[in-house]
Amino acid sequence: MTQITRCGFAALVGAPNAGKSTLLNRMAGAKLSIVSPKAQTTRFRVLGILMRGASQILLVDTPGIFKPRRKLDRAMVAAAWNGSDDADVTLLLVDSRSGLTEAVQEIIDRLAQTGRTTWLVLNKTDLVPASALLPLTAAITEKLPVEHVFMVSARTGGGVEDLLDKLASSLPEGPYLYPEDDLTDLPDRLLAAELVREQIFMQTHEEVPYGTTAETESFQERPDGSVRIEVTIYVGRTGHKAILIGNGGQKIKQIGERARKQLASLLERPCHLFLNVKERSGWDEERARLRAIGLDDVP
Repeated sequence: MTQITRCGFAALVGAPNAGKSTLLNRMAGAKLSIVSPKAQTTRFRVLGILMRGASQILLVDTPGIFKPRRKLDRAMVAAAWNGSDDADVTLLLVDSRSGLTEAVQEIIDRLAQTGRTTWLVLNKTDLVPASALLPLTAAITEKLPVEHVFMVSARTGGGVEDLLDKLASSLPEGPYLYPEDDLTDLPDRLLAAELVREQIFMQTHEEVPYGTTAETESFQERPDGSVRIEVTIYVGRTGHKAILIGNGGQKIKQIGERARKQLASLLERPCHLFLNVKERSGWDEERARLRAIGLDDVP
């Protein structure tokens, strides 16, 4: 008897800092999407491929949805909605501490118009009193019909197994779309640039992380099995370049070292990472720069 397989897309949608990337990494059991305490870390769609029994769950992490100002912002928001539009299930992730904010309300309004299959996932439930969760659920479901409600903590893993079990049994029947041992469709070149950008978020402050981007210029396989990677960091201001390099080059060295260790772990081989910082005013309005970081062009 032939085993019935299931395969489908589940898109994580929510306001910035709802915990989408943390939840994706928790569900996938591997670091696929960069995470920082700062909002708007994710800039493009990241796919996590997860086998659960006879089901292949394709988890789509999307950028946080917010009011866009720059071309970069518009491309990020477009990527988020495109991820939801293409999914079999949209997981609306809401920060239980923040509750029904204006940003969440705007997302709910858009989802209500589409009529797509939506599940509500309340995150960070370990940080709020249990008595606050039912009123929040009621306030949201009054505005948006949802099929299921889950209460999870992406940080601790609480409730995540139940969410995965329900996803695995609810996806449409069909063949797998990716090899069973794949973790993501993210190219290694883009992964390298993202891990560098994550360290910029973790090790610099205020507007510096938002004013920078990272691009892999060279990714060369070496005869000994290692890989040599060159990443250029573009900054919009002279002052940002000085901050990134740091006194005697200490800051950029630290960024490179931590990114290299994470990359070597994910690629499971030695990595030689070289960073270069270039000033490029207005990079966040350039089509070529946006395409290089995995975003489609927008008007």
